[in-house]
Amino acid sequence: MKAIIVGGGIGGLTAAAALHQRGWEIEVLERAPEFTEVGAGLAVQPNGLRALDTLGLGDLLRSKGPADPPAGIRRRNGHWLIRNDLDYLKRRFGQWATVHRADLIDLLRTAVPSAALRPGTEVHQVRPDGTVIHSGGASTADLVVGADGVHSITRRSLWPHARGPRYVGYTTWRLLTPPQPVEASTETWGAGERFGHMPMPDGRVYCYIMANAPQGSQGGLDDLRERFARWHDPIPALLHAAREDHVIQRDTYEMPDLSTYVAGKVALLGDAAHAMTPNLGQGACQAIEDAVTLAAAVDGGDVRAGLEAYDRARRPRTQMIVRLSRQVGSAAHWTSSALTAVRDAALPSCPDRSSSGRWLPRTTGRPSTAGSLRPFCSYDGKVASPCFSRASSSPPSG
Repeated sequence: MKAIIVGGGIGGLTAAAALHQRGWEIEVLERAPEFTEVGAGLAVQPNGLRALDTLGLGDLLRSKGPADPPAGIRRRNGHWLIRNDLDYLKRRFGQWATVHRADLIDLLRTAVPSAALRPGTEVHQVRPDGTVIHSGGASTADLVVGADGVHSITRRSLWPHARGPRYVGYTTWRLLTPPQPVEASTETWGAGERFGHMPMPDGRVYCYIMANAPQGSQGGLDDLRERFARWHDPIPALLHAAREDHVIQRDTYEMPDLSTYVAGKVALLGDAAHAMTPNLGQGACQAIEDAVTLAAAVDGGDVRAGLEAYDRARRPRTQMIVRLSRQVGSAAHWTSSALTAVRDAALPSCPDRSSSGRWLPRTTGRPSTAGSLRPFCSYDGKVASPCFSRASSSPPSG
């Protein structure tokens, strides 16, 4: 059996590794001249690590980049809006890990035969019979995996009438700073803008910034330094330590619901199927889950039945997470002074609960969040199950 994977990012390489381990011949087509990842830090949450366990890679990330769960959310003056019980989160959900995206790509690439990797190959069309037309000619397979991102050629080929990705109203910057003293992963909310930071294993700090802006707006490091100059420490210091050539800005999109993730011999995964806002930090983790679930689903040799099982398992789960991620981010992007004042007054006095992956169980009592977190944080590796057998949670990353 042969599989063609369109896209050599985290989801595509995970699918390639999972199928290769199950005996499939694989071919990975990547438009870029090399297999790497632009970006900055990534928090791999417990559910993503457990999915990687099926490939024997989870413990490598746990040992190289062990991390604490997110500490909580602050106001721009530094006062806590939500503060998490980190010990409880680790006991209840398991280990988090942090890694540079390029390092995760390198790890996944080692699990794929080098002869199967075809960088510098641009895909032009994907057909339902398993044929892929690309810059090197044409390839045909028993299975085609569309892991080619939010502007997927695979999706546009086979879902030509589906609505495309929707701009959600804010742009996102990501950057890495030289080593700086930060205590924990924390996010700070203002009015229509927020700033998060996360320590990396080598002492560098991954920062992510989101701000309301028209689609296509551009802003550099000087703009960010001015915007956040009066926010609490260490935010100004982190921005002053950063370099302009380390800043990546991208508009933020999400995918409207598709009626199916499969067509003929083709399956979509990751952003190609369900691009989501970074508010839950689940984008990469859900792509990893997609990949290992898909490989398990088609393992019996009946590709059509396997694709149907994959779609039943993954589409409801991932589309729920897209909706939840959108809802979680909305309060952070309010611009009304009255609404933000109510938000900032209400959140510290809320009972222990979690309505998102950004504010998690609180510091007093037993949090009442296990049930609300379970739908997007658990996975048992079974195709028929929409949830994992053990719960996990989501850190502030995107």
